[in-house]
Amino acid sequence: MNLSSIVVQTKPEFMDGLINIIKETDFCEYHLHDENGRIIVTVEGKDTGEEIAKLKLIKDLPNVTSAEMVFAYSEDELDAERQKLESTEDNIPEWLNDPKAKLGDIKYNGDLKKGV
Repeated sequence: MNLSSIVVQTKPEFMDGLINIIKETDFCEYHLHDENGRIIVTVEGKDTGEEIAKLKLIKDLPNVTSAEMVFAYSEDELDAERQKLESTEDNIPEWLNDPKAKLGDIKYNGDLKKGV
């Protein structure tokens, strides 16, 4: 299960109406707000993709100026990534575990623009 908090921004004059709409949804949970139009909600999902889908639903609510995740907890995904790291131990070059290794020794052969 994943859990994320989201800060939703609206104009103060729309806040009460938006809070009522949020409370009626089945995809997020209202927690608190301030006088400046910031509303704190949480979403749960089976994975990050489901959380992002719920964030998009929140962004589409009436009078939402912005909605952004500010905290995310991914219990199952974190465990899966840890297992990947633990199972690829043999693929890690020995020199990376050398405390005398220097940052300048690392050669990057990817392409940040292409995501490779």
